[in-house]
Amino acid sequence: MAANSSNGEQQTTSKPPPLPSPLRFSKFFQSNMRILVTGGAGFIGSHLVDKLMENEKNEVIVVDNYFTGSKDNLRKWIDHPRFELIRHDVTEPLLVEVDQIYHLACPASPIFYKYNPVKTIKTNVIGTLNMLGLAKRVGARILLTSTSEVYGDPLIHPQPETYWGNVNPIGVRSCYDEGKRVAETLMFDYHRQHGIEIRIARIFNTYGPRMNIDDGRVVSNFIAQALRGEPLTVQKPGTQTRSFCYVSDMVDGLIRLMEGENTGPINIGNPGEFTMLELAEAVKELINPEVEIKMVENTPDDPRQRKPDITKAKELLGWEPKVKLRDGLPLMEEDFRLRLGVSKKK
Repeated sequence: MAANSSNGEQQTTSKPPPLPSPLRFSKFFQSNMRILVTGGAGFIGSHLVDKLMENEKNEVIVVDNYFTGSKDNLRKWIDHPRFELIRHDVTEPLLVEVDQIYHLACPASPIFYKYNPVKTIKTNVIGTLNMLGLAKRVGARILLTSTSEVYGDPLIHPQPETYWGNVNPIGVRSCYDEGKRVAETLMFDYHRQHGIEIRIARIFNTYGPRMNIDDGRVVSNFIAQALRGEPLTVQKPGTQTRSFCYVSDMVDGLIRLMEGENTGPINIGNPGEFTMLELAEAVKELINPEVEIKMVENTPDDPRQRKPDITKAKELLGWEPKVKLRDGLPLMEEDFRLRLGVSKKK
């Protein structure tokens, strides 16, 4: 079991974790690894499923309520003998037998989590409680995808895992920010009290194919606007920064964390930092040089800076991102063109 968190504190447990199926210790029968992915029909979740299914020793179970996810993201695996898809809301208990749990279920776009903030925080708190209860019952290792939003509007730059954050507990984004902070607390409490094997990833801005086209996140917004010939709407002042990780790099980091021996939390993200104006200019240059860039009012509690310190990921996981933003954007553009029915100008 992992014993050390990335902030250097020694983690103690009051009891050993429960044992998995006796088949794990059989000399004559090698069972497959049964892996549950909550939110597996979503953007990152579906790419994670693709990678997990490449291993013929993995059986993958996806649960999703399709609030932001889509069956279409998983269509290649429907009816595959090692794949199972269940329509389920994680705020309700789930009884399955699994060895690993990737807990991704939660709306991650401001448009979606502000639409139903109570549901969002219930997903983060009750959903995480239910998944931890499942992990406790069957002896599964569980990975939580937390978020860089736990750092709030950071006073430290870049953000290391030891930073406790600067978060507004009553703002319009708090259902997501504080929900993920509580989820991390629950993970460590179950780890210390019940011996559950946990992994926590704090994921930073991620982009790539299968993002919801109108989900309100900046990369998908800019690409969709450029393809439609609309102005690229940059929120004032335009100097706020984000770091963008391509989805294949993110999936690689999550799997390395799950298979490794460190509980986390560990930042998974690309430390390449861009202002919103720089991103808009890059999208304009690559996709549609004819569109204009338009400044609009900002949303409340929008962080001014976001950049991960990935020292822990490099040292403990041997992970760092490989795909540069200018290489990833055209791949996302191709996916959006296909879904929007927009052909490329010759």
